Amino acid sequence: MYTLAVNSPLSAEFTALLPRIETLVVVLFFALFAMSFDFISGYTGYLSFGHAAFYGTGAYLVVLAANGKLPLLGPETPFMLLLVIAGVAAAVVALLIGSVSFRLSGVYFAMITLGFSQVLYVFIRDWDFVGSAPRNGVAVTGTTEGFRIGIPGVESLSVAIGQLTGDSIEGLFGFISLSATEVSFYAIGAVVLVCYLLLQRLVHSPFGRVLIAIRENEERARAIGYNTYVYKLSAFVMSGFFAGVAGALFAGFRRSVTPENGFYFLVAGDALLASILGGFGTLAGPLYGRLFDQGAREFLSKEGGGGGLLPYLRANLGEGTLSTELFNGVTVSEAIDTFLNGHAALFVGVLFVLFVLYVPNGVLGTLRMRYGGVLAKAIPRRVQQWWRS
Repeated sequence: MYTLAVNSPLSAEFTALLPRIETLVVVLFFALFAMSFDFISGYTGYLSFGHAAFYGTGAYLVVLAANGKLPLLGPETPFMLLLVIAGVAAAVVALLIGSVSFRLSGVYFAMITLGFSQVLYVFIRDWDFVGSAPRNGVAVTGTTEGFRIGIPGVESLSVAIGQLTGDSIEGLFGFISLSATEVSFYAIGAVVLVCYLLLQRLVHSPFGRVLIAIRENEERARAIGYNTYVYKLSAFVMSGFFAGVAGALFAGFRRSVTPENGFYFLVAGDALLASILGGFGTLAGPLYGRLFDQGAREFLSKEGGGGGLLPYLRANLGEGTLSTELFNGVTVSEAIDTFLNGHAALFVGVLFVLFVLYVPNGVLGTLRMRYGGVLAKAIPRRVQQWWRS
């Protein structure tokens, strides 16, 4: 659909507006991380500001294993196994952090999880074991092969991911050709989809309903016999597992990780932003929130990675319009540079404030309220009613 859109008569407009496939890959694995954040924060009401610890653990485990720095896990370890191990490692970290943090609540819980995360961030930044320059991060050097996603042991049903190391497909079914990045998009998307379905199953299970009861009134949940500490800690561990898987996908695609994009507290801040934009306590909402956030940043970016607004205006306004003086010697071209060039974060910040003020339930939460339930059920019901009327 993207190819059809950018090759249509409205090519310039679609190129400027639609995010690139590279951006969508980033959206996928970070959305899984944001969903794991929403699973604990949106369904129990406990904000985990230190969630980056689990994301970074998964990412670093993949890179260190690929470089042969972990015992029993060499560069030949299948990536699908590394995904599970990364999730388990992150879950163990979550168990250790959660067993202490859940003795507190409210802002104190948020701060202590942030504190643990920052301790790990400082530790990994100065740990010479991970690489010769740990502050600059570490890259995969132990293998030049791309990390493979698929069915372990079945070579024909596995594909390598990565922009440079990924597999490309030519002539699938006689007419489908996919670049390495497009193959990575579908492979990572399949893993994210499986994780999302597992999280959905948890949310709609009796376990998930207890989490919601804790969010609504923890004292009442405790009064009717639930050990809320165990439920919260279990949810935290599960959340850490999926955050670790997301970090492993990130490292598998990028083939590198740094303390800043792994353990830094702003990584958890981005997950919080995606959850607020998409809708807290909706699970799928963070996916839309991250897509909106990333799409807006790209559309308003300095370079306009997918085309963007700035290159579109420069290419389509014409020299005469761009050189037109607006006031006091300032031309249209200078005004565009002043207000758009390199100010994406400013506009995203304004959008965030507007969302908090006027769309407090996020994109998906607002749509669910408007249509009276989950969209997958509400929309067919509305269409059926419209068809009968």
